Amino acid sequence: MRFLFLTDTHLRGVNPTNRKDDFVATLKTKLEEVVRLAEELEVTAVLHGGDFFDAPLPGLSAMGEYLAILARLPAPLLVVPGNHDLHGQNPATLSRTLLGFLARLGQVRLLSSTPVYFEEKGIRVKVTGAPYHYAIDEGDKADYVVKKGDCDVALHVCHGALIDRPQGTVMKYTLVDEVAPHTEADYTLCGHYHLGYPDVCREGKWFLNPGALVRLSASPAELNRTPQVVLIHVEERLWHEHIPLQSALPGVEVLDRQAIEEAAFRARKREEFLAQLRALSRAEGWSTTTPDIILERVLAEKKDDLGFEEVKQEVYRIWSQVQAEVGENA
Repeated sequence: MRFLFLTDTHLRGVNPTNRKDDFVATLKTKLEEVVRLAEELEVTAVLHGGDFFDAPLPGLSAMGEYLAILARLPAPLLVVPGNHDLHGQNPATLSRTLLGFLARLGQVRLLSSTPVYFEEKGIRVKVTGAPYHYAIDEGDKADYVVKKGDCDVALHVCHGALIDRPQGTVMKYTLVDEVAPHTEADYTLCGHYHLGYPDVCREGKWFLNPGALVRLSASPAELNRTPQVVLIHVEERLWHEHIPLQSALPGVEVLDRQAIEEAAFRARKREEFLAQLRALSRAEGWSTTTPDIILERVLAEKKDDLGFEEVKQEVYRIWSQVQAEVGENA
């Protein structure tokens, strides 16, 4: 038996801000390649790690084209719901989403704690899923833990921030090493974290995240990443391989860093300007200085480079903020 795993397709009908290409055309090409791989590799099932769609009710024109491609898959498509597939990231809304509608039509099968079984040549495979919910990376992490029970091989598909190393305090996450001692799954297949990470093996149990099938941002890491899928072989022994998508162009050809760099430049210049205002407002004799005088002092050499009226409006807007800061620290 062979199982093809992909995740975070984020099917949508409009271009993300930082893409240079025709995103719909690119997605269709990638899905065509996934279907071709499934046919050539004669897979038993295609497993999807969530965020099938980019929104719970996306526009139907492009979705019809995507789904027509996926309808040609030669094997069942099993999907665990991701946060983007739900209204307000609430699993109770699944019946009112396009993914839920596809499940009722039978085009996809939704993964949950209720197992789906596949059996061939005396080997029984159990596939389960952990759909996204707001507390998946809190508490006892039970969503990531499964027991083998009545199967030879257990595959568990998750949509949560199950990652290989700490990521600071910006996001909630669960570390692989918190789960590994408790789960009996032979493969825990992860989505949600778009960048993916190198394969992790703990006592014969594998934790895989190949990264999102699409690149929605133009971060440096995404520029250097090639979208891929994973093929899991269930034979006399278990093994897997990563398959980079041949249709995925290099990041520099499809991702545009200009908007991000311009925003960072504006933010940096704004902070430099604020720092000047703070310094001037604290200087002796400046407590009653008006914004017009501040403009004359601070922007004297910048009038040719910046739209003066626009900058003047910005100064008036932030002047009260600076004065409030000075007052609090006086």
